[in-house]
Amino acid sequence: MRKKIVAGNWKMNLDYNEGLGLFSEIINMFKDEATGKQQAVICSPFIQLHSLAQLAKGYTNVAVGAQNAHQAESGAYTGEISAKMIKSVGAEYVILGHSERRQYFGESNELLAAKTDTALKNDLKPIFCIGETLQEREAEEHFNIIKSQLVEGVFHLDETDFAKLVIAYEPVWAIGTGVTASSDQAQEIHAFIRIEIAAKYGQEIAANTTILYGGSCNPKNAPELFAQPDIDGGLIGGASLKSRDFIDIVKVFN
Repeated sequence: MRKKIVAGNWKMNLDYNEGLGLFSEIINMFKDEATGKQQAVICSPFIQLHSLAQLAKGYTNVAVGAQNAHQAESGAYTGEISAKMIKSVGAEYVILGHSERRQYFGESNELLAAKTDTALKNDLKPIFCIGETLQEREAEEHFNIIKSQLVEGVFHLDETDFAKLVIAYEPVWAIGTGVTASSDQAQEIHAFIRIEIAAKYGQEIAANTTILYGGSCNPKNAPELFAQPDIDGGLIGGASLKSRDFIDIVKVFN
């Protein structure tokens, strides 16, 4: 039975105290209202990771993650954070390949393959993001784009390491725009991803891989999206900055 995960990506929002306050609200509400076996993951800015990990101790279904990590183990990379550093403060997950990293920082599939290797070596669970732009979808290239991101980014892994990944499909045209892929559109891509994983690693690993939907997911559309057979949760942006909205999304799995 693959894990159901709702991951919040706070992006570059909230100062230190605001983040601690929001996370405390989320933990308390999760404890009171989440009745299933779903996992909540909050991916905060680096400055809050250690404190959030301390607050999450004792909650087996609440974890924290980073939003990025460098591909090198250590070295003269001023301003960067290594996977070892992230792991040392108690984080369990790391987002890799988010469309904003690909767009604004020029992260390639080759670079993300190296980041994935380093994250796994340091016992972090990558939430590996893939997705197409509006232009790529309109050109009917979305399946090719998705496949190339998988093949070049993570299909070099052996079965044991690949099984540690969470995949997040994020249609770039639906991130922060208020536009959401229809449940049918999202399911079509999620099913395609699972078919590609099965072709590479076999049916069992494909069936056990958690695939999240990211792209303007909110409490109103989450029930329909999460009801799809191949959608196992969400990578939540704006709605993760409001404890009520985030928990209402989590509760879809109750």
